[in-house]
Amino acid sequence: MVLSVQFKKLTIPAALTGGLIGLLIYHGAGITGIAMLTLFFILGSGATGWQLRSKQQIGAAEKDKGRRTAGQVIANAGIAALIGAIIWYIPKAAASHRLMMAGSLAAATADTLSSELGTVYGRRFYNSITFKKDQRGLDGVVSLEGTLIGMVGAALIGVVYSIGFGWGINLLWIMIAGTIGNLADSVLGATLERKRLISNNTVNFLNTLVGALVCLLLFRLM
Repeated sequence: MVLSVQFKKLTIPAALTGGLIGLLIYHGAGITGIAMLTLFFILGSGATGWQLRSKQQIGAAEKDKGRRTAGQVIANAGIAALIGAIIWYIPKAAASHRLMMAGSLAAATADTLSSELGTVYGRRFYNSITFKKDQRGLDGVVSLEGTLIGMVGAALIGVVYSIGFGWGINLLWIMIAGTIGNLADSVLGATLERKRLISNNTVNFLNTLVGALVCLLLFRLM
């Protein structure tokens, strides 16, 4: 919490919110949960600050040089914290809900990396609804490069989960959940967010919810 404020990655309210979220995640998934949250934070912060000036020139950079607010922290990790609280209260739900937690953080990671790095390294940009060429940096615009980078981010969360809870098919489920959550984020961005019907924080919150629900569905089916 102190370092995140010192290095200007989080505002003070965001750091305090992050501390509470970290506590709930720890109670739900232990050190592995904290490791997944930390990996998301490091990757997300690094991607946000990468080639910041280039992003600023096209209006795609985060405000305040990427320093996250409490609302943004809740939007990206609130679902994981809620799941942690559920596991804390209902330990019998641990197996499926820890996977859901990983799915939510994988979706958050995939979205952040694909949007922040896809803007930099993408070559062709398309509207996620019409698949027609569109302007990079706009809500709901995707690129092949960004999508693949997002998949790698989701896979990294899956690797951390697997190290902590065992290797198996769940790694694939986490990758799928992260990717679907990321795509859902793009669709919401191209539709509701562009029309100013919902905010970016709402889009990110729903993205992580989709990631969690996809993992739950796959867990139940398989």
